[in-house]
Amino acid sequence: MYIITGGAGLIGSAVVWELNNRGIKDIIIVDNLGMSDKWKNLRALKYEDYMEKEAFRHLINEENPFSDEIDAIIHLGACSATTERNASYLIDNNYNYSIEVLEFAISEDIPFIYASSAATYGDGNHGYVDNVDQIESLRPMNMYGYSKQMFDLWIKKNNLFDKVTGLKFTNIYGPNELHKAGMRSVACRAFEQISATGQVELFKSYIPEYKDGEQKRDFLYVKDAVNMLLHLLDNNHCGLYNIGSGKAETWNALVRASFKAMNIEENIKYIDMPDSLKGKYQYYTKADMTKFYETGYSKEIYSLDDAVADYMQVYLSKEQFLGDE
Repeated sequence: MYIITGGAGLIGSAVVWELNNRGIKDIIIVDNLGMSDKWKNLRALKYEDYMEKEAFRHLINEENPFSDEIDAIIHLGACSATTERNASYLIDNNYNYSIEVLEFAISEDIPFIYASSAATYGDGNHGYVDNVDQIESLRPMNMYGYSKQMFDLWIKKNNLFDKVTGLKFTNIYGPNELHKAGMRSVACRAFEQISATGQVELFKSYIPEYKDGEQKRDFLYVKDAVNMLLHLLDNNHCGLYNIGSGKAETWNALVRASFKAMNIEENIKYIDMPDSLKGKYQYYTKADMTKFYETGYSKEIYSLDDAVADYMQVYLSKEQFLGDE
């Protein structure tokens, strides 16, 4: 049996989808559906049971809470909003909750893999290398990134990286992200804007090293992210790993791929960046994937053009979710 926290979210539901593709349905999904449309991500998936997060937190503090053997806990449950300003909420949801789940996994000798974030790297002054020895030198630019770094630091302090697996996800996008509202990927919003107006808006650049739209990100399609996660889990690779494409590609390139996928003439408008983001905006991310590929991963990942085309033509244009294919 697999327990997947955040199992109704973008990456979590994609993990369930891929396990279903393997014929695995003995899955407990844990999440906090609230008033969002995350429930739609679950409709085509096969799983044993669903639990709300607070019920799960209560349950794991009981003695022998599960009768079935647990193959792994895949802990993806977190607030992923980089704009969230309630630090107390982030500490409880992303840090305290993670410690509770990990302590349960350790006590029951259950493999544990969790989502960290490339947001922990901050402005990139210390590079994008997944080196446990360098965690303390990183300076995240927002509270979300810091809440993730806090958990990485807790694991290091307790000498647990030889028993658990942390994943520093980069900019993950793909089907099953419609519920994320303002945190939807630019690929998703590009589809919506092009459909509505034939145009895409991108932030202007405010530093001379980058022209408008030439800010760079490490974009990774969610299907690749899930394959990478399960590769580490299947082969018992513990430690801290970047999960990204290993490429720095521009917002312009992503948007051009969007126009191409929709067979519509390119039309980009550059707009002012909100003042609230100007001091917290990452202009460049590129995950060093050396350590990950040393684990023997050999699958070819989607190119940016192919990923955007798959996302828009198979899912967004047909209003389909993973499992509806």
